[in-house]
Amino acid sequence: MTGTISRTAFEIFGIDIYWYAIIIVSGVIIAMWLSSREAVRAGLREDDVTDFMLAGLPISFIGARLYYVLFNIGPYLNDPIQIFNLRSGGLAIYGGLIAGGLWLLFFCQRNFIPTWTFLDIAAPSVLIAQGIGRWGNFINHEAYGPETTRSFLENLHIPNFIIENVYIDGAYRQPTFLYESVWSILGFILLIILRRKKGLFKEGEVAISYVIWYSFGRFFIEGLRTDSLYLFSSIRVSQLLSLVLFLGGWFLLIWRRKKNDRLKDYDRTQGENQYII
Repeated sequence: MTGTISRTAFEIFGIDIYWYAIIIVSGVIIAMWLSSREAVRAGLREDDVTDFMLAGLPISFIGARLYYVLFNIGPYLNDPIQIFNLRSGGLAIYGGLIAGGLWLLFFCQRNFIPTWTFLDIAAPSVLIAQGIGRWGNFINHEAYGPETTRSFLENLHIPNFIIENVYIDGAYRQPTFLYESVWSILGFILLIILRRKKGLFKEGEVAISYVIWYSFGRFFIEGLRTDSLYLFSSIRVSQLLSLVLFLGGWFLLIWRRKKNDRLKDYDRTQGENQYII
């Protein structure tokens, strides 16, 4: 027995529509909506986010897939066509972030948009999208941890439908997807609250704080996962990258402050009559 929740949400013309796709797309839509609202508050156009996402979304998906395939290349060498089988899952968040980040740099330079401002606008929304997207892993019965007991899960006050669905291959599993989802959502809430405090963040520091927050949690959560991608068969790729990003984020935060004492505050009050969130 592997879980209790079907991967299929419904069927259209004989084609199964998976919950995984619905959840991922829902997270992206919410992230776009929140980013668009924040863009106007920060003095940019709402269309800037839409224009960015038109190419940024497919680029990010390609990056997420390539990252997963490159660090799990064995099965795909035997059956290369499976590289394009996204319906079975196999997307790596870090790959999507790397590809999307490179596109963002190009997009901002081409459209004369301040890069750090755009990153600050997007960062919290990316966190909520990640938090939502992890539930796609839950439905797919992936991104779980080692064996545990039902009593351990019940003591965490986890809802029963989650406990039942992490009964995989004859054992209850640590719901690492849930740990990361909660961590990402908490980070989102924290950043949008702190972002409203005038003068707290300098330009670029919302984005850097996102990197520090997410990489810190991911480092420990990745250490629990049983489906990690490995480098040289012994180093968890995402754990190593998390460590680099965490240390790099703190270095960049401190270095920017020391190098330039005239950094602009992150200003989210340039738009008029905007929303509260």
